[in-house]
Amino acid sequence: MYNLVSFAGVFILLFVAWALSKERKAVNWRVVAGGLAIQFVFAIFIFVIPVGARFFLFLNDVVIKVLESATAGSRFVFGRLAIPPGATDEFGQESLGIILAFQALPTIIFFSSLMALLYHMRVLPWLVGMFSRVFTRLMRISGAESLCAASNIFVGVESATTVRPFLERMTRSELCTVLSVGMASIASNVMALYVFILQGQFPTIAGHLISASVMSAPAAVVISKLLMPETAEPVTLGVDVEPYYEKSPSAMASIISGANDGVRLIVGIAALLIAALGIVALIDMGVGWIGGLSLAGILGYIFYPFALIIGVPPADAMEVGRLIGERVVATEVKSYQSLAVLMANGGLVHPRSAFLAAYALCGFAHFASLAIFVGGISALVPSRTEDLSSVGFRALVAATLACLMTAAVAGTFFSKGSILLGGL
Repeated sequence: MYNLVSFAGVFILLFVAWALSKERKAVNWRVVAGGLAIQFVFAIFIFVIPVGARFFLFLNDVVIKVLESATAGSRFVFGRLAIPPGATDEFGQESLGIILAFQALPTIIFFSSLMALLYHMRVLPWLVGMFSRVFTRLMRISGAESLCAASNIFVGVESATTVRPFLERMTRSELCTVLSVGMASIASNVMALYVFILQGQFPTIAGHLISASVMSAPAAVVISKLLMPETAEPVTLGVDVEPYYEKSPSAMASIISGANDGVRLIVGIAALLIAALGIVALIDMGVGWIGGLSLAGILGYIFYPFALIIGVPPADAMEVGRLIGERVVATEVKSYQSLAVLMANGGLVHPRSAFLAAYALCGFAHFASLAIFVGGISALVPSRTEDLSSVGFRALVAATLACLMTAAVAGTFFSKGSILLGGL
């Protein structure tokens, strides 16, 4: 029954996006149909077809093994501080507990270097180009939009650099799509952080985060084009565009550059968490004096119906709604931590709820990310700052709805006994 609710939820979310559209009559329904087709075909491959399920588990195992390799460097540098909870090192020393700064964040440095190396070896450009051509053909959107959407499956805000030569001439609808796909997905280097947080409670979480990233890209395009339909003629409409990037002179140079980028990303994430959580705590103090509520609690009521729409059982809908609301104001890192605590403490009645929450939270759809994406892309093309700012909030709404839509598609094929749930 709940699978049918999730299936219906996909179309309810589409209707919500259409109702909020800036130009309802201008909606290109081919984009909507193409995006839905991509999502459902991929979901059927992963959740229904046996070979797809095995491929899913293979990807999950690869990520876990790579993550184990990533911790070798942090354990050498930070010693006992880097030992994850419940583990011991080669000297028999036990973990001191969860220390995010020393256990999870350093993995970002490793993954940033790995992604930079794969870019240098042209592995990632090939994958990005493949996804981009599929998006262009099936959704009939501009090549620049397709390329940016495909890039966001693997990287974060830096995906905008792959279409840097075209940003100046993009339409407002294209700019909205670029922002939407950026905030509806996660970067591969920070995915390791979420895997680290949830792996103990959700052993196959790595595979689910990968599938969520792939499905959220077309979902973000669909929702963005419903909220802000194309009314102009994109320069690269229907044209395949090659990714623009600056290739490092050597493999070692790419590793060094990636590591330095990872350090900057860690500092940014840490600073963002300190600032965002502090501000939320301050707001909670004010709201608490008024009515004994919290900001996450208020947003939980707002997102409660959306949790029901994507197929979360009523017993858990308020908790999942609160997690989604928490993501909007306190980033997805805090939300995934809260999800891990809920799962560990038995705070969710149904396994389905944790499954859907993992998909719904898989994106940078929060206010801090909005500032980062608008600011980052504006730095690449200062002349479009006003346009980026004007479509920014609409893009945040699109990203939030896209993440929910991805969860609803995944929920359509939920099976409690599936090997993909890994004992969830």
